[in-house]
Amino acid sequence: MAKPTYLAAAWRGSGAGVLLAGCSPGSLRRIWPGLAIGVVIALAASFVATAYGGPLLLYALFFGLAFHFLAHDPVCLPGIEFCSKTLLRIGIAMLGARITLEQVSSLGAGPLLIVAGAVVSTILFGVALAALFGRPSAEGLLSGGAVGICGASAALAISALLPRTRENEHFTLLTVVGVTSMSTLAMIAYPLLAAWAGLDATQAGIFIGGAIHDVAQVVGAGYLMSSHTGDVATVVKLTRVACLLPVIVVASALYRRSGDTAGTDSAKRPPLMPLFLAGFLCLMLANSLHLVPAAAASAMNSASRACLVIAIATLGVKTSFQALASLGWRPVLMLAAETVWIALLVLAAIKFAL
Repeated sequence: MAKPTYLAAAWRGSGAGVLLAGCSPGSLRRIWPGLAIGVVIALAASFVATAYGGPLLLYALFFGLAFHFLAHDPVCLPGIEFCSKTLLRIGIAMLGARITLEQVSSLGAGPLLIVAGAVVSTILFGVALAALFGRPSAEGLLSGGAVGICGASAALAISALLPRTRENEHFTLLTVVGVTSMSTLAMIAYPLLAAWAGLDATQAGIFIGGAIHDVAQVVGAGYLMSSHTGDVATVVKLTRVACLLPVIVVASALYRRSGDTAGTDSAKRPPLMPLFLAGFLCLMLANSLHLVPAAAASAMNSASRACLVIAIATLGVKTSFQALASLGWRPVLMLAAETVWIALLVLAAIKFAL
């Protein structure tokens, strides 16, 4: 008899419906079409994975790519955005219930130094590439921060520091599309690269968490390999996400000192510390102190997997390789070079320093 899928387990015992119950009727009507698309794609992927074997998250991604034509549908878009952003962050936050401080400390100082070095060097590399290609240094900061920290979220956070010009908005869009597309490719390729390089489960988690841009694809790639690799990759990635705070603070201070933030609206700036990171850390701390009952931790784990499968499906719906190709070769080459840089740097550090 086939094993229960992540989605079935989540809907039966995790209280996943509480999230929808907390939405107002108007909000629920607005997000329902896109949410239903994500759920249907995730259920189809879950059925195929259960019946025929194979990676559930990868099936969800590929099935989502086939429905890219719905990405700009005004009826479906609110729910797709809800799944790929809000539901994703809820799923990531609930992952904290399965990770403890003991696991984090077991990684040692080495991975933390790798993360810090990768973030700083990738941002500096991006600024250097911008100068080489004759682009503004702000574009190097934006692309390097997006690749080095947490993909589209970092791009949007850093863009809030820049003047509100059409050029900056265009480059922000390019960066968001670029890092999402490259993270999608990395989610598929990096587990294979980790296996080819002979990395063990912990090293593979450090590599995936340290080299892939977006949180969702890190989680997807990590758990494609094993639960342990996924846990390590999540911890390493969220350590990179935490680097957003000091980077934003330093960049803001530099731009304000130079007078380059004219035209920005501070009221619209995103929070320096993402709420889902705070939620993840709180749950991890509670779990470390044995304050989370085993049944609750199991339910949150199932709900987290369900949220992540749906989020991966809708991220696939949103991904457009044609849009990436149409935005020019120099910025795309910058993003690609930064992606290769951080991957090779992390891989070399793992092989020769750990």
